[in-house]
Amino acid sequence: MAKAKSAFVCTECGAEYRKWQGQCSSCQEWNTLSEVHLASARPGGGAATGRTGYAGDLSREVIDLGNVDLSEVPRMSSTFAEFDRVLGGGLVPGSAVLLGGNPGAGKSTLLLQTACKLAQQRRILYVTGEESLSQVAMRAHRLQLPTNGLKMLAETSVETILAVAERETPEILVIDSIQTMHLEDISSAPGGVAQVRESAAALTRFAKKTNTVLLLVGHVTKDGSLAGPKVLEHMIDASLLLEGGADSRFRTLRGQKNRFGAVNELGVFAMLEQGLKEVKNPSAIFLSRQEEQAPGSLVMVVWEGTRPILVEVQALVDESALGNPRRVAVGVDQNRLAMLLAVLNRHGGLFTGDQDVFLNVVGGVKVLETSADLAVLLAVVSSLQNRALPKELVVFGEVGLSGEIRPVPSGQERIAEAAKHGFLRAIVPRANAPKQAPKGMEVIAVDKLSDALDAL
Repeated sequence: MAKAKSAFVCTECGAEYRKWQGQCSSCQEWNTLSEVHLASARPGGGAATGRTGYAGDLSREVIDLGNVDLSEVPRMSSTFAEFDRVLGGGLVPGSAVLLGGNPGAGKSTLLLQTACKLAQQRRILYVTGEESLSQVAMRAHRLQLPTNGLKMLAETSVETILAVAERETPEILVIDSIQTMHLEDISSAPGGVAQVRESAAALTRFAKKTNTVLLLVGHVTKDGSLAGPKVLEHMIDASLLLEGGADSRFRTLRGQKNRFGAVNELGVFAMLEQGLKEVKNPSAIFLSRQEEQAPGSLVMVVWEGTRPILVEVQALVDESALGNPRRVAVGVDQNRLAMLLAVLNRHGGLFTGDQDVFLNVVGGVKVLETSADLAVLLAVVSSLQNRALPKELVVFGEVGLSGEIRPVPSGQERIAEAAKHGFLRAIVPRANAPKQAPKGMEVIAVDKLSDALDAL
């Protein structure tokens, strides 16, 4: 009998080791290695082929890359335009999608709304492993959703789920959640690395084999990342994260991995009594500003996926009572803020080494690109000088270490979006300045940080 093999996998980064050790060498975390039993390879059967001695199915054809069919992949609408945008146009048959988020973010609500609406014309199987059928039915009734036609199953055994799915032949299979699923052959508890990986692998194989859309719900860890993401990333086709605190009315759905669309696409939803409702114009939400302009407030244009979004950045610069002044940034990288302040000191002539600097992006938006550099610096200067900036001003541009203002992608579209919302003045990199500015808008092109400060 072949000896059963096992490996030790880090639950934080997914690194594998032959023996257990206290600290993971890859991510430097302690006590994160869990034992995973590996399936033994099947003993080879059949005659060897050729000089290599390998046996296999010789009926497989080798296809030239130029002869591959490039026809458009058929997609199914999720009934939410914002959900379809993040997915890249809709649900792709045979794809596996992982939806993660904090408790209470609305993961189950979003999928239940989608499943109930799609069940009116498609076959859908909704598997709940955390809640009872009565709890799901009560939520659907509270949200005033159509419940006829949606097939429900309360089960945590993957073998049973696959048997029922083969009998029901659904077009869409929803698993809520993957952390509650388990396989009988694996001895570890549900939620462990081995159970999560093997359960997701079995469900994904079924989805690929039967051309079924697989929607998985995943939990997040303390640091906000998906639990066990590294062991699932290579299996799934799309990884989406639903963000938003319990005290926030709005939720943002961001794509972190997508084989069928753009990465970092952003969808915005509002949490109402009737569930999640998509927001058609996110810029209008993030621009709910006061009539009287305050120092340190400025609007910038960020690019999320395939569209521009206008968001407000706020800065507060105050004299520090500590020997080491604080640098606090919410929504942007804190290390980049420290770098920008050094550029402001060297090339702008404004010293903030003895000041506390606080930065916040309004609306809970996380800015991941460098186009916010210039807006961040000008907001800091506004708060430092205690002088409010014009309310009709919008800014974007990347700031280099030598004080130069670098261009950013899709500059023309950003300016057009700002003009559509009534902004009359824009400070942009010279390479992004259009040949003809939009009607009624003044575009100020700058090459260096000193030029931007003079333009104010």
